[in-house]
Amino acid sequence: MTGWPMWLLVLIFVVAAAVVWVAGIQLSRTTDVLDSRLHIGSALGGLIILAVATNLPEIAITVSAALSGDLSVALGNILGGIALQTVVLVILDAWGKRGKNVPPLTYRAASLVLVLEAVVVVAVLAIVMAGSQLPALVLLRLSPDVVLIAVVWVIGLLLVKHAGSSLPWESKGNAPDASPHAAGHRRSKPESPHQQWSTGRVWLVFGISALATLAAGVILEVSGDAASKQIGLSGVLFGATVLALATSLPEISTGLQAVKQGDDNLAMSDIFGGNAFLPVLFLVATLISGRAVLPHANASDVYLTALAALLTLIYCVGLVFQPTKRVLGMGIDSATVLLIYLLGVAGLFAVTAA
Repeated sequence: MTGWPMWLLVLIFVVAAAVVWVAGIQLSRTTDVLDSRLHIGSALGGLIILAVATNLPEIAITVSAALSGDLSVALGNILGGIALQTVVLVILDAWGKRGKNVPPLTYRAASLVLVLEAVVVVAVLAIVMAGSQLPALVLLRLSPDVVLIAVVWVIGLLLVKHAGSSLPWESKGNAPDASPHAAGHRRSKPESPHQQWSTGRVWLVFGISALATLAAGVILEVSGDAASKQIGLSGVLFGATVLALATSLPEISTGLQAVKQGDDNLAMSDIFGGNAFLPVLFLVATLISGRAVLPHANASDVYLTALAALLTLIYCVGLVFQPTKRVLGMGIDSATVLLIYLLGVAGLFAVTAA
């Protein structure tokens, strides 16, 4: 697609993004139906399915980039995607539930389970930064850093699942005014026409939506990469901004739906869970390419990792302190995250230009 005209590349990119949005809504709704019928919401498998379903575009882009040998796009998309998906919480806070007396998202969703999920994200990101400084050691198409990321992710899932039912704190770690929450569960049964479908039909729509998302993810990566090269935008900047925003569309649609249903905790849990899962894709990239991915991370990749960790920690503080003050229609923690992200993107241009 490198020689294609810019208008055609932009059109293809927009159409692929629209497919991701529509397929993401279908994935969310069918996952809800399967959750209620198969009772997988509280199980470890349910948490994994949710993370995989909402991150199918990133999976497709990572596989495509690894097969082509262009690991910079995969690195930029995953690490930039974590930062941008954290900013999705700003969107959910500002537009998910509006009203004069509606408190901010972290006030409604305050829970030590969510704090634990955020800590898992920061722990995984710390391993990413450490792995970027290691020599490129590969054994059996695996490197120690990506294996450790996967292990920490699985341990984190087990801890979150355990914390959802038996935290040794008053009210099981939920703040007095927060929404009731159990890890992996929705508060109310989702209202969806899919509930009237047979389980086989739901699985069929889920599978078609997954395939559509995977295909659209590859098209996003190829068309977007060609367009970015024509305008002189580096792979890191493209992956961390435009591509990361396009692949975050399922999280936005799923999160808005959850908040409107009163599932504030699950909306935040989906974001943190997805962010903890994304670095596990480096293991997939290593298996496919046969190369150690993280040692090839450049300064901008490490910068994005640190930015993502900082944004996550700000929401950790918000969950603990439950701010009631709103700024521009959002909680003060969300406003801080938005400001730091914008400054961080400006700094990213400086880092890539250095």
